Amino acid sequence: MAKLSAKKAAQQVKAQVAKASSPVASAEAAGLGVSAASVAGAVGAPTIDTQRIVAHVKKAGAQSKVATAILSVIAALICALLAAIVIYIIGSGAEKAFDIAFLTKPPSQFRAGGGIGPELFNSFYLLVLTLVISIPLSLGAAIFLVEYAPENWITNAIKTAIEVLSSLPSIVVGLFGFLLFVLQMNWGFSIMSGALALTMFNIPILVRVIQQALEAVPRDQRDAGLALGLTRWETTVHILLPCAMPAIITGVILSAGRVFGEAAALIYTAGQSAPALDFTSFDLSSPSCPWNVWRPAETLAVHIWKINSEGVVPDLTAVSNGTAAILVICILAFNLIARFVGRRLSRKLTAE
Repeated sequence: MAKLSAKKAAQQVKAQVAKASSPVASAEAAGLGVSAASVAGAVGAPTIDTQRIVAHVKKAGAQSKVATAILSVIAALICALLAAIVIYIIGSGAEKAFDIAFLTKPPSQFRAGGGIGPELFNSFYLLVLTLVISIPLSLGAAIFLVEYAPENWITNAIKTAIEVLSSLPSIVVGLFGFLLFVLQMNWGFSIMSGALALTMFNIPILVRVIQQALEAVPRDQRDAGLALGLTRWETTVHILLPCAMPAIITGVILSAGRVFGEAAALIYTAGQSAPALDFTSFDLSSPSCPWNVWRPAETLAVHIWKINSEGVVPDLTAVSNGTAAILVICILAFNLIARFVGRRLSRKLTAE
């Protein structure tokens, strides 16, 4: 009993000593009104300067508003500049652009009143041939690079070459097409020469667009298809392509608008003359047959360049403005169609 009483008394003494040595107890015992939280903050935890934080938040908010205002002004200026250019071009050529006779008649060399009928048809015909050739090649190349090509220096060299080719000036492509198709292969200035030159110009762009569309498909969908027993080709055809189709079609239509307005590559390959076309003729060897791919074909963009550099017709300015307005309207239509088709396909395929 004596031992237990002595042990209990020692524990009580230790507790009183610890309480007396505590900073909180000392402050409270002195009547200073210091809380445990404030003492803990003074001893170990860092203090928070609320005024400095509020000032920083206000400064960041002001900087954000200034940056947003600057970017908004820049975007508004770009949109206003683009709108002014489009309105000016269409307004200058509106009188001719909505004239049916101007859109259907052949051009005149010396008299006023000529049209752009053959040039308009040639532009769309060249565009269709270019897309028919370039889309399958670009689609196959993109699928191979994304799904089948191993990661090695050869694949990296191919991707680098595609990037370089997509940035080549169109005049370089035109000169190459002139040397190869017009002279070396002896095709002369023809629709086929122009279509192949535009194909060389268009394939790198389409390969890059389709490649990005396929890479944007989540990896889980590939793995799910393979886990269900599908081959890599079946997964690509039935899963990847439907998911990437909205982006692919949008890219194809936008590239079509770029090809449609191309001039430099066609000056040296498709030629600068547009013979009168007979749409009742199906003689593919006749220069007047519209479907003859070996005849020369002046397009709208080439016609604008030619009439402003060599034209002698009295209404040269009106014809040039009308042709430019038609070209701009067609390119705007391509862009609007791309946005509309892309959104519709995206909603249909994603069930949104």
